[in-house]
Amino acid sequence: MFPIGDDNSDIKITPVFNYVFIAANLLVFIFLQGMGHNLEFTYAFATVPAEIITMQDYVTQSQLLRDPATGQVFEMPGLMPTPIPVVLTLFTSMFMHGGWAHLLGNMLYLWVFGDNIENRLGHKRYIIFYLLCGLIAGLSHVAACLFTPQNSLIPCLGASGAISGVLGGYLMLYPQRSVKLLIAIWIVRVPSFIVLGGWILLQIVSGLGLLGGNEQGGVAYAAHIGGFIAGLMLIRFFTKK
Repeated sequence: MFPIGDDNSDIKITPVFNYVFIAANLLVFIFLQGMGHNLEFTYAFATVPAEIITMQDYVTQSQLLRDPATGQVFEMPGLMPTPIPVVLTLFTSMFMHGGWAHLLGNMLYLWVFGDNIENRLGHKRYIIFYLLCGLIAGLSHVAACLFTPQNSLIPCLGASGAISGVLGGYLMLYPQRSVKLLIAIWIVRVPSFIVLGGWILLQIVSGLGLLGGNEQGGVAYAAHIGGFIAGLMLIRFFTKK
């Protein structure tokens, strides 16, 4: 089930910076991350919760880890030196992804829902809103690592937190707006509160596994939830009167 469109009949401006964010994510993944193969760059600029907590850069050796869901053993590369202040990785990580599925899934949601938010906020407010939601989402994941038995040395990356903020803002502004969903081979229209309400409910239910120390396949559910709540709360301060 994927959202593939919504009602854009009220859009008055070209969502320039929504396109810029999408293009930036694509370009970083293809040219800087080498489509997922340049692990040296990825592990240098992703957010490492332990580094944010201590404000120190960590360099570690590669290690073998076991996936708790499948039992499969895999090698996790060691952390690389970060050539910028570690706190800035909260922003650089917003434009990096772990694979094509991760990237394209995020960009689909940003494409569908981001243009409406930029139209409502205007270009400058949208930039600040997007980055601020992403920052809060990243800090939410750091807090989750601090207070739950997660490995705080595992890097976190992706635009999911910032996009979660866009979804929260969209739900607040357009709860009844029609969204087109692709379900198998059918396209149906449902109100956005069903689509986005179901999405955040899934994040909360899935994130509950973190309380037991389950890494949940590396998905930072706390970032999704934190970004979504940030979008819900901040959108009213960014909306034009």
